[in-house]
Amino acid sequence: MVTRVTCLAAVFGLTAFLLSGPSHGAFLAGRRTIEVTANQLLQLADRLAAAARNDKAERVLEALLQDPNRDIRNEARFRLAKLEIKRGSLAEAAVVLRKILDERPSAAPVRLELAGLLDKMGDKDGAWRQLRAIQAGGLPPNVARLIDRYSQALRARRPAGASLEITLTPDSNINRATRSDTLGTVFGDFQIADDGKAKSGTGLSLNAQAFRRIVLGANASLLVRASGFANLYRGSKFNDVAVDVAVGPDFSLGRDRLQLEVGTTQRWFGQKPFMRFARIAGTWSHPVGGRTLLSLNGSAALVDNRVNDLQDGRAYSGQITIETALSPTTGIIAGFALDRQSFRDPGYSTTGARVSLNGWHDIGRMTLTTGVDLGRLLADERLSLFPSRRSDRYTRLSFGATFRQLQFQGFAPVARFSIERNRSTVQFYDYRRTRTEIGVVRAF
Repeated sequence: MVTRVTCLAAVFGLTAFLLSGPSHGAFLAGRRTIEVTANQLLQLADRLAAAARNDKAERVLEALLQDPNRDIRNEARFRLAKLEIKRGSLAEAAVVLRKILDERPSAAPVRLELAGLLDKMGDKDGAWRQLRAIQAGGLPPNVARLIDRYSQALRARRPAGASLEITLTPDSNINRATRSDTLGTVFGDFQIADDGKAKSGTGLSLNAQAFRRIVLGANASLLVRASGFANLYRGSKFNDVAVDVAVGPDFSLGRDRLQLEVGTTQRWFGQKPFMRFARIAGTWSHPVGGRTLLSLNGSAALVDNRVNDLQDGRAYSGQITIETALSPTTGIIAGFALDRQSFRDPGYSTTGARVSLNGWHDIGRMTLTTGVDLGRLLADERLSLFPSRRSDRYTRLSFGATFRQLQFQGFAPVARFSIERNRSTVQFYDYRRTRTEIGVVRAF
């Protein structure tokens, strides 16, 4: 493949390199038009990078992004990503590698490079996901063994990091309340005040996390993290905000990973303290084969409800999750969870179970997601005010898309839509909800 480059004689420093061989060019009005092969430009970029002339190497590689040959474009992108890594711009490098995979999902070396990069950035789950996608593509035995050894050696090394997601969220039921005008009780139907019924609104949703990792040894570290979310509306009395702080060890045990933590959560609703939690939790992750990850999670918490003392008590949860890559561009995540809330009033004490199935699929530079959640909840006893004890059936459907073709500064637009329905024998908990999220997320 011959690439035509028109430039000022000194722009890329091509003269010394190209004139050492047969000449293909001619002087045109003080400018030089030179016909060179893509391989010559790639060699030039390597020489410039080796001489620490990274800016000029980057300009040579950017010229190759216009080449009609997809393989040449992607080779230039791969080398651009290497330059970004060299200068410490890990997020920019990840975006460039993601562009290659959008065009060539089966490019195992690129996906392996992205996995290592995500690992350095502290996104261990993302790194494992890339490795499972590699395995799902099918590999020769010797390459598969190499990937497996790399998987065993994968370690989170970045000492600190942070993430942020911002979305605009039209919501049909911002307070998850009933639309009924009346509430059935043992004394007859009570009228529900307007503030107690479903309210629609458009708000701003924020999700953020920051962490600090302290290395304790070759296979252990101490992870300190802070995370939170905020759903903010014009009517501040419906604002829902939570902040969580946790600390605990993170162990790598061969191919397995064990995380333990103690933490506390404070939640506000309507600008007022709502609930406080103190908890211990643990997660064990185990690769099954090359393309599947099994995770077990358990937690126990003390609950302090700042509004209703009858809802003080203990909460327990356990979850099993299986994530598998069906192909380099498609994967599914199945989960089953059990929850137990043991509160001061047995009418508020509940036992619940939930199953979920979520999937993702890459189409070019767009990722589509879909999911379904089904839940069942049963109270220990009926509350004295209601004629029957609470029994709920929960359903949620969700759809989403991330548009990486529109990415800017490492972020890409995202759109999500979800439908919730909770059917309950107690009208107070019976609700419908549709929610749309339009915002930006990380593009890799």
